[in-house]
Order: sequence, then structure tokens, then C-alpha cells
Amino acid sequence: MHELGIVFYIIRDVKQAALENHVDHVSAVVMDIGEVSTVVPEYLIDCWQWAVGKEPMLTGCELKINLIPAVTRCEDCGKEYDTVTHGKTCPFCKGSNTFLLRGNEVEIKEIEVPNN
Repeated sequence: MHELGIVFYIIRDVKQAALENHVDHVSAVVMDIGEVSTVVPEYLIDCWQWAVGKEPMLTGCELKINLIPAVTRCEDCGKEYDTVTHGKTCPFCKGSNTFLLRGNEVEIKEIEVPNN
């Protein structure tokens, strides 16, 4: 379960951003998680809930996840298609000269702070 390690990196980055911006408490963190990123959102949330309880700046902080669909582009015919359904073979021309456009993200999108 690599999600715990990812949570530690997220917390590190969020705390750093908060300190740089003179923020005392973070209420939510919004993540973009790609459909084929190998990160399991449910595991990430479980690890998050455990870890933020140990960080005063993040106590009660919610982790919000945007799941980014995986999309592949075919270099042969120029069309885009659903990666999970079709893999590396283009469903339109049956070519294998393809590349992943999106869906592998693991990114902090937003850090939300309470209105004071």
C-alpha cells in the first residue's frame, strides 16, 4: 500500500504551502487522481484520515478527490479513446502507436483554508 507514503508527501507539501502563506489551519485538500495512476482513492482517504489527526494544522482536514478519466491518443488515426476499456490498441484503426494523454495524475489541485 503506497498510499500512506503518498499521504506523507501530500502533507509535507500542504504544510509547506500553508507556512509560506501564513496559514494556521487547512480545511481541505483537493487532489486530481488519474484513473490509471495506481493510487486507490479509498486507500488514500483512509490513510489521510489517520495521518491528519497527527498534524495540528490539518486536524479535521478533508481530502477531496477528483478522479481523472484515462484517455489515450492514437498517433496513426489521431483519435482519442477510453484507455481502461481499450488499453494500448486503438479501437478505431487497431493501431498500437498510442500514448496516454491523461489519467496518470497524482496532483494537489487546491488547498482550502477556513474563512476568517
